[in-house]
Amino acid sequence: MSIFKKPKKPEDTRAARVPDTDEDYGDTIEEIEANVQSVMEKYDRESNTRIYHGIPRSIVRYLLVAFALYAVALTYINWEIRIERASFVGCIVFLIFIVFPARKNGAKKPNYIPWYDAILGILGAVAYFYFVFNCREIINQGIKIGSTEIVLGIIGVLVTLEACRRATGLPIVIVASLFILYALTAKSINLNVYNIFYTGDGILGTPIRCCVTFIVMFVIFGSFLEKTGISQFFIDMANSLAGASSGGPAKVAVISSALCGMVSGSSVGNTVTTGSVTIPLMKKNGYKSEFAAAVEAASSTGGQIMPPIMGAAAFIMVEYTNMPYSSIALRAILPAALYFTGIFIMVHMEAKKMGLIGISRDMLPRFLPLMLRSGYLLLPLLILIYLLVNKTMATAAIVATISAIIVSMFKKDTRITPKKFFDALESGAKSTLTVGIACAVAGIIANVITTTGIGTRLITLIVGASGGHLFIVLILTMLTCIVLGMGVPTTANYVIMATTCAPILIKMQVPPIAAHMFVFYFGIVADITPPVALAAYAGSDIAHSKPMKTALNATKLAIAAFIVPYIIAFNPAMVLVDTTASEVVLLIATSFIGMFGISMGLQGYCKGLLPAPLRIAALAGGLLLIKPGFISDIVGIAIIVLIILFQTIRNRKAVDVSKEAV
Repeated sequence: MSIFKKPKKPEDTRAARVPDTDEDYGDTIEEIEANVQSVMEKYDRESNTRIYHGIPRSIVRYLLVAFALYAVALTYINWEIRIERASFVGCIVFLIFIVFPARKNGAKKPNYIPWYDAILGILGAVAYFYFVFNCREIINQGIKIGSTEIVLGIIGVLVTLEACRRATGLPIVIVASLFILYALTAKSINLNVYNIFYTGDGILGTPIRCCVTFIVMFVIFGSFLEKTGISQFFIDMANSLAGASSGGPAKVAVISSALCGMVSGSSVGNTVTTGSVTIPLMKKNGYKSEFAAAVEAASSTGGQIMPPIMGAAAFIMVEYTNMPYSSIALRAILPAALYFTGIFIMVHMEAKKMGLIGISRDMLPRFLPLMLRSGYLLLPLLILIYLLVNKTMATAAIVATISAIIVSMFKKDTRITPKKFFDALESGAKSTLTVGIACAVAGIIANVITTTGIGTRLITLIVGASGGHLFIVLILTMLTCIVLGMGVPTTANYVIMATTCAPILIKMQVPPIAAHMFVFYFGIVADITPPVALAAYAGSDIAHSKPMKTALNATKLAIAAFIVPYIIAFNPAMVLVDTTASEVVLLIATSFIGMFGISMGLQGYCKGLLPAPLRIAALAGGLLLIKPGFISDIVGIAIIVLIILFQTIRNRKAVDVSKEAV
């Protein structure tokens, strides 16, 4: 039985487009997995790793497992902070040269490490572990460190930059190098080496502190949670909730990607993993390739703003805002809900416009039986949420990880076997390498900003150039975040913006949490913003669509990500700052209605196709509701209501004319 049907309404005259072939479903499981891995290697640096077989594979595997266990142990070892951080980064640098090749094609030769990689890995480890074993003496020397320390510090910085290039890409290395060159014009090389390499404010600064203290714990928790099969459960749950509705597969993609994204932590990884399932389904349902890939990319990117497990940058926000993570996650709920609601509405209108329906309910899992059968997989997340409020973050992550292992035992297909246990530790260690090295290089940038005073000068310059107008400052900050985010990992992007632009917004009377949320959001959307939109391009590779057109579609779908930060800045009640319950309820109502109006305008649909003047009016009405204010809210609601009434009357007349013609 076909899952498509012609629309009943007179304005929906076009039948849904059905693919000519079932090529998306013709691959075997092995071929699908190989294709997924190929796309991951193309767009995700973390997946571009060396190939090992036999004994070398076992050696590398257990080195990574040992590192994961050591990282967990560091949470409870009471060492001098620079000793534990230097040992942590030293292990990361050494392992990166074992795991990541210098070039993409360098991963093709199995069981092979070039001599220069071995030397670089050893030199990097020696630089950090020399500091570990001589920490007291070096600290006592202060800025009067000797030539040995200076040489090893320079080697350590250079090898760290090369390790970062391999694991995360070139752009962040270019940014960090420019900051280092700027620092050399302001201070001597000795002082810069000491500040960057040997203090607790450079490579071993706040980002690495957060990584050692709790980021690594949540990365490992996510790895274990994935091994329980929770991603498939999320997809099944999304199908049971939205699969049968109009354009169901796209709505399933939005819901499942939002849920899976908070576990994976990688917009590209989530796009490829869930997209290999959802994108072919969307295409088969009748969505165009570019739209299908864009839905998956936009939804997967939003996973990093989805509580309770947000991206690594959210954990660093704890340090910069001096707020508990539970409070940050709570304040992120409304913005995240508005983001995904915006995508959901756009998808719904696209489905209505194309006359698409959902999947037959007979082909979908039932919600209640599904929850009774597999709902126990949610227990670790519920335990995590409870413990985040009542315990430390590290304790919450460890207990939640143990609970994930326990609940997995309930059924054979979810059980974490010894092999899966080591797989989870290995996967968690690999993810920690990329996050950790990005944090280390972000520390370099943060140190230069602090020690040279460039941040203060930037504040004075931008505030002066804006003439004291907050809106202009917000636009400049947004553009900076997006440009940096086009190649710099989200974590490093956030650190840069938190130390440069967030203070500017705070000086303009934006509450600290609102300022940091603003830069956090715009650092994330770079993954779907042209010209470097890696998540969108990864989705286009799966959908066989045009990359740039896919990225533009993803940007349009994620319009909420460009609007929500402005709501937060102009009306901090969105992140629960200085507000009451009634004000929050009013804000929720107006914001969601505003998103509906903006979606109508962008998609050009509301109970039928909208003519250009009504599209413009819908956009204006939506933006008025986004802007806080009683008068603007009334006018915005009136515009949207009038458009809906106009379209309803227009449809009735069209139906009457159709009946008379018959």
